[in-house]
Amino acid sequence: MLDQFQDSLNKLWDKLGAWFDTIVLALPNIILASIVLAASIFLSRYFKKIAVKGLRKTTHNQTVTTVISNVAVAAFMILALFIVLNILNLSDAVTALLGTAGVVGLAVGLALQDPMINLFSGVLMSVRDYYTIGDLVETNGYFGTIKKITLRSTIIGQPDGQVVIIPNKDILQNPLKNFSHPGKRRIEISCGVSYGDDLKQAKEIAIKAMKDSGMEFSNEHPIEVYFNEFGDSSINFKLRFWKNIIKQSDYLAAQDQAIIALKTAFDQNNISIPFPIRTLDFGVPGGLSIHEVYPPEIVQRSVNGSKHNGSMNNKNSMGSQARKNGAHRPAIN
Repeated sequence: MLDQFQDSLNKLWDKLGAWFDTIVLALPNIILASIVLAASIFLSRYFKKIAVKGLRKTTHNQTVTTVISNVAVAAFMILALFIVLNILNLSDAVTALLGTAGVVGLAVGLALQDPMINLFSGVLMSVRDYYTIGDLVETNGYFGTIKKITLRSTIIGQPDGQVVIIPNKDILQNPLKNFSHPGKRRIEISCGVSYGDDLKQAKEIAIKAMKDSGMEFSNEHPIEVYFNEFGDSSINFKLRFWKNIIKQSDYLAAQDQAIIALKTAFDQNNISIPFPIRTLDFGVPGGLSIHEVYPPEIVQRSVNGSKHNGSMNNKNSMGSQARKNGAHRPAIN
């Protein structure tokens, strides 16, 4: 029994001696690995500062800058760890670590597929110049101003005050119309004039009304008027002009100012904008008045009768007299 214990003790001392020899022989590698690890930790701080400085030239989003710089530092430290393990001749450990990392990474990627896609989409959106906070956009069926861009979603404020949160991957995978990026917009107004009006004169008056309205137009595009339709009661046209506009409120204000200027100019030049009703055309521009349709004595008798019998008797008198004279004419507007 004592001999077996002595034999086991000798084997233990031999194994400890072998370990000690291994440690002594590996001491230079351990020292070198320690130096490399310490230098990597020290350099990672400067590497992060350099990454942040470079990212700030690309994007002003602090969240994106922080995330990308942290990911870059983590990748740098993982590379340094592999170098340290190779210095220590732990290639088997490196292989096992890479295999484990691959399996874990695949599992995490499948489990967090949508969040990861939104994350990278948010990073791409933040470094691009096609859209930024404050832009007026239309995407995924929503129209409004970009209020905030996070790493997961884009927040859009609609004109009616509602807020829409759209995942970043939907923003990148679907068309996006940016009204603010060009810095200018085309404003289009639909209107119509009477069939009896001079179309060339109406066009000249419309263009002059826009120029005299006091609005500032884009110098790259002229004011345009195109007649495009024969309507039921008017010949319709479209008035188009360009303005340097970013906000939706400026667009609506320009529309309002243009409509007021167009209506005022037409009124001053006797250009009529017909109501959407049916009228009888007797060959005279704008139709006939009631004095030209009914005989003067009927109109005068109607006026005199209204002084004594009121407005109701006036209508009855006109209708009765008109029937006696065979005047079954429709009312003219």
